[in-house]
Amino acid sequence: MILTVTLNTALDLTYGVPELVPHASHRVSEMSERPGGKGLNVARVLSALGHRTVVTGFAGGATGAVLRELLADLSPQEPTDPGTGSPDAPHAPEPGTAPAPTAPAATAPAPVTDALVTVAGNTRRTIAVVDRATGDTTQLNEPGPLVTADEWAALLDRYEELLAEADAVALCGSLPPGIHVGAYAELVRSARTAGVPVLLDTSGEPLRRGIAARPDLIKPNADELAQLTGSREPMRATRDARRRGAHGVIASLGPDGMLAVTPDGIWQAAPPARVPGNPTGAGDSAVAGLLSGLVEGLSWPDRLRRAVALSTATVLSPTAGDFDRAAYEELLPRVGIEEHAPAAR
Repeated sequence: MILTVTLNTALDLTYGVPELVPHASHRVSEMSERPGGKGLNVARVLSALGHRTVVTGFAGGATGAVLRELLADLSPQEPTDPGTGSPDAPHAPEPGTAPAPTAPAATAPAPVTDALVTVAGNTRRTIAVVDRATGDTTQLNEPGPLVTADEWAALLDRYEELLAEADAVALCGSLPPGIHVGAYAELVRSARTAGVPVLLDTSGEPLRRGIAARPDLIKPNADELAQLTGSREPMRATRDARRRGAHGVIASLGPDGMLAVTPDGIWQAAPPARVPGNPTGAGDSAVAGLLSGLVEGLSWPDRLRRAVALSTATVLSPTAGDFDRAAYEELLPRVGIEEHAPAAR
């Protein structure tokens, strides 16, 4: 089982308009809603890849109730293949111990289990307005509910219980009001004590505090990496981030792919071509690719191929946050991998 933690869940609303014009009224031509927040997006992709996933974090109020109803719809009604992501799967093997196929195996969606903690406040909404004329997206994000000390304590208890069955954990997204800035550092330390590989995907001071707790992986984008290290040169910034405490740093470079600096080596992965589309959720799909590859024991190059192919297929999807399955299968063997020599000592 893979555990994802989303402290600031959201009901994601996507509005499509023929053309977005400032200071004007618009008729919405398309509308969708889905359970959101980075960790829930990761869980949705993991489910599609056949990995059983449990989601925890906070949900409350009328918006939280809608989110949980939509989340329940993600789980398949029929039993899934007991292969990857099965409830009895062992903890992740050492990286690189299993070869990866060049094409993804067909698999049925796996269950997504709701282990969210109920809070008194109302879950936030995020609104994405997609300009169909240009493909550009304008995002409006509410701050989230105020979380009390008792609600945070309940989350910690739930998290400790779930870690006992987890093969890997992803800590994702922003912090809601009321949660202390070192929350992710606390969750990273708990995962490390339990011996569960942990990936941290956040930004700003929560990332700075969290990285000092030595997560197995962090996945910043270029802006988050620059904010953390003060450098916009990808290799320098990624190495600097690793020196700050993360065992491995996988930097998202947008259309240029991903750069991974790990204890096992340094690789850069890039899609075969730049693609137009909506990048919403592309980073979350990359996290799903990295985590699924970790629990399957794939080599670093194959983990990165999967992450970049999923990320690119998400940009190509007509619905924000989903990935185009056909595009993913076509892209996977075509992702380019370049290995870099380690820095001289």
